[in-house]
Amino acid sequence: MARPSVRTHRRQRRHGRGRAAAATAAGLVALSLALPVSASGAASPAVAAAAPSTAVTVAYNVLAADGAGNVSRAAAAARAAGGRVTATNTAVGLLRVTSDRAGFAARVARSSAVEGVAVERVVGRAPAKRAVAGPGDAVEQEGRVRAAAVSRANVKPRPGPKPTAGSDPLDASLWGLRMTRADLSRSVQAGDARVLVGDIDTGMDARQPDIAPNFEAALSRNFTTDMPDIDGPCEFAGCKDPADWDDDGHGTHTAGTIAAAANGFGLSGVAPGVRLVNLRAGQDSGYFFLQPVVDALTYAADNGIDVVNMSFYVDPWLYNCERNPADSPAAQAEQHTIIKAMNRALKYAYHHEVTLVASAGNQHQDLGAPLPDASSPDYPPGAAYPRPIDNATCVTLPTEGPNVIAVSALGPSETKADYSNYGVEQVTVSAPGGYFRDYLGTPAYRTAENQILSTYPVNSLQSVTDTAGNPTPWVDQAGNITPLGAANGVVKSCPAGVTDFRYCGWYAWLQGTSMASPHVAGVAALVVSQYAKGDTVGDFRMRPKEVARVITATAREHACPDPRTVSYEPVGRPAEFTATCAGTPAFNGFYGHGVVDALAAVSLGRGKVRP
Repeated sequence: MARPSVRTHRRQRRHGRGRAAAATAAGLVALSLALPVSASGAASPAVAAAAPSTAVTVAYNVLAADGAGNVSRAAAAARAAGGRVTATNTAVGLLRVTSDRAGFAARVARSSAVEGVAVERVVGRAPAKRAVAGPGDAVEQEGRVRAAAVSRANVKPRPGPKPTAGSDPLDASLWGLRMTRADLSRSVQAGDARVLVGDIDTGMDARQPDIAPNFEAALSRNFTTDMPDIDGPCEFAGCKDPADWDDDGHGTHTAGTIAAAANGFGLSGVAPGVRLVNLRAGQDSGYFFLQPVVDALTYAADNGIDVVNMSFYVDPWLYNCERNPADSPAAQAEQHTIIKAMNRALKYAYHHEVTLVASAGNQHQDLGAPLPDASSPDYPPGAAYPRPIDNATCVTLPTEGPNVIAVSALGPSETKADYSNYGVEQVTVSAPGGYFRDYLGTPAYRTAENQILSTYPVNSLQSVTDTAGNPTPWVDQAGNITPLGAANGVVKSCPAGVTDFRYCGWYAWLQGTSMASPHVAGVAALVVSQYAKGDTVGDFRMRPKEVARVITATAREHACPDPRTVSYEPVGRPAEFTATCAGTPAFNGFYGHGVVDALAAVSLGRGKVRP
């Protein structure tokens, strides 16, 4: 679809971006209609919100209750209530159901086989005018120069010794590779082609010459359907983008950091020898709804994916709270459904040997003492309201889900980035994410090079808009970088003999915890490559617990700053950004167990792997 912009860990997404794409007006996220919950948090058989009127088809998420046979019974209840089951995730018990019957949610909720019901969206509504992006990630866009400022397939194992790799021309700009020592680790282990990394994001541009060599087309899937009211006009039949496409750019950027090929061209990723699997769960507009995310996680589990990267949070709630007094019973029930479904999906993936890596988030707060949230629900537009966040009963997902390696973001000076979430409760390790305002008082302050350079789809660069939705392309229709694109550091490099600009290498700078997480996902892939046992992609596996142990045990310890309380007011941030680092050099809230270290992980990790 014609690309608005992504909002990731915003949103980091969805966990941070100095993104190339422009964020525009507030977009839609997910209609808030669900079952109220009881004091114990369980869904009650009633709905405290009006169902949509008749003659309007609505898509619902129906979560089956725990217990054998409840998925089929919940499906039967949905059909009996006037719904049509369009998708079933049996591993989690999540159904997607459409219905034009008023009162559908209340009727299906009466079934003891149903845990919760939530409205996903209205089906078939067309926008009155071209849709613009959702509330974009101001973090990822911070370094953006505005227009006004410019005049698992059956992969055959590689024979012989473990693969190694050299560097690529643009690697000199990748300070993240040097900080994590991924520029050195490739002389020991560059990644095994039997290792599959799934990137749950907005897609991957498989035309990109640094992505194409490692792109695993046979396993890649798109779990979303474009929604014209938030994503813009559909470009492909059935509003279903192919699995080798990315209109937003965020997914291609994170994928490049993980495993761009070391092919003597462009740039290379942390693990340039592993395979990339596109597990698209993000809309073109950057929203990540529950059903696609759950489907991506269980698909990864069922298809032998070794590592997944998750640089987002699940919409429409930044924090899902079971019993927040500021929320209506319907809103409480919706959040209960999301928590329950996500926890099931994350546990399912983990127990199928999928290592889970997620960005910590860009809300500049201690995840153990969260600030009030005024951004949720971010769908429908205008629905957000201020509410307190109780750390004991509220979580941001997937970051605070079970068995997830959560990653905070650093700038090139190894300072915690101003936007990055932190805290001893959730941060596992830290990694390069970019910090536009790093190096205060030097010529490097507020420069693009303080961010993360990675692969980017040219169609996204051609579709950049300003905040009013007006075109401000960074690449013109002939494939030339515009003055605005040049000001934002867009890089173009075409392989020898390539004359079609669509198949050239395109690169852009972004920042955010969304950019930090892929560094750790890449190191996780190297760990699996180095220590897993087996011959084929089917049995060449490693337990996530062991992967996490190697990553944390070999991370480079980094003490809290002195003084421990850091004010970001000198770089122009309000007092709300002030952060205090708690903990020891071995483990603290800014750096977790330390800065992820690829060379140490592949050289010194064997003693951390238990037989």
